[in-house]
Amino acid sequence: MQSDSLPAPLRILHLEDSQLDHDIVRQALRRAGMPCELERVESLDAFVRQVQVSDFDVVLADYRLPGFTALDAWEALQAIPQPPPFILLSGAIGEAAAVDAIKLGMSDYLLKDDLGKLAHVIQRAIDVQQAKRERERAVEELAASEQRMARFAEHLQTSIEQERAAIAREIHDDIGGSLAAIQFDLSWIGRHHADAETQGHVQAATGMLQHAVGASQRIMMNLRPAILDQGLEAAIDWLAAEFERRTGVRTLVRITLREPALPKNMQLTAYRTAQEALTNISKHARCREVRVELSDAERVLTLEITDNGQGIQPPERDKATAFGLKGLQERARTAGGWLDVSSRPGEGTSITLSIPLTIEAKG
Repeated sequence: MQSDSLPAPLRILHLEDSQLDHDIVRQALRRAGMPCELERVESLDAFVRQVQVSDFDVVLADYRLPGFTALDAWEALQAIPQPPPFILLSGAIGEAAAVDAIKLGMSDYLLKDDLGKLAHVIQRAIDVQQAKRERERAVEELAASEQRMARFAEHLQTSIEQERAAIAREIHDDIGGSLAAIQFDLSWIGRHHADAETQGHVQAATGMLQHAVGASQRIMMNLRPAILDQGLEAAIDWLAAEFERRTGVRTLVRITLREPALPKNMQLTAYRTAQEALTNISKHARCREVRVELSDAERVLTLEITDNGQGIQPPERDKATAFGLKGLQERARTAGGWLDVSSRPGEGTSITLSIPLTIEAKG
């Protein structure tokens, strides 16, 4: 009974027009202790037929054969998926031709008068081929994983925006309605009770009510930017004005948009990028001036937000918890664009969003 630990014999296709040379190769592999099944073909048609109907672990090929060369066989081999390693085994090839063959992608070459190395050359070619396929498989799996992550990120962004819109509607309908009712009651009390103490309480409550109304409106605007219904230019202007009012930092805006109607997905991406960038600036930049530039020159929507603050330290950008910039970069990719961050300590930070206008909007 054959032991299960014995390796399976290698299947080797030998492209060789000399039966004697074929027998010598067989003997060399037997002496090296390499278990194999060696099959010989001598015509290009037979070679093509065999590689199409059978799987081989390696191909050994003489260089010059009647009517064709190993280069023709190599080219034919590339038509099959995952071709086996291809080793030149010849006594009629110069070093320059052998080097050219290797540059084409052939695994190796060996002279016929050096068959003592054949088993080693075959094993090395198989190992290299296997490592290459494992790398390709890893690259394919990584690409598939990145695609899944991109789809998940897109779904997550959509879900977040839908949830934000739902919360904004609840604030508008429930909290907004309640605040309006309270304002109505305060007005009634103010009209029907003229004493100074009551009027003082009414005025204080009215002030707090106006603060609550303003806060709810600001929260609704952050959750669902209804101002985008007026266009991206108006939304960016409003963001910049609110930022300047809230922080006291001089904010300059320059907008040159020629495209009359940008896709909603693209507008929302630009708006959220500006919103997050300005939020980061207010928290970390310690700057005196911010510049916001928006344009659609050369069929690319470009939003650039620059501050003259303290900049971002490299370790801060690479932190695992630096979700703000990573989120913006992922949102840009989801919209078909990209986000660049340029920063030098002490010289400020520039965040640039670019989205080609030829990208079809999603959602």
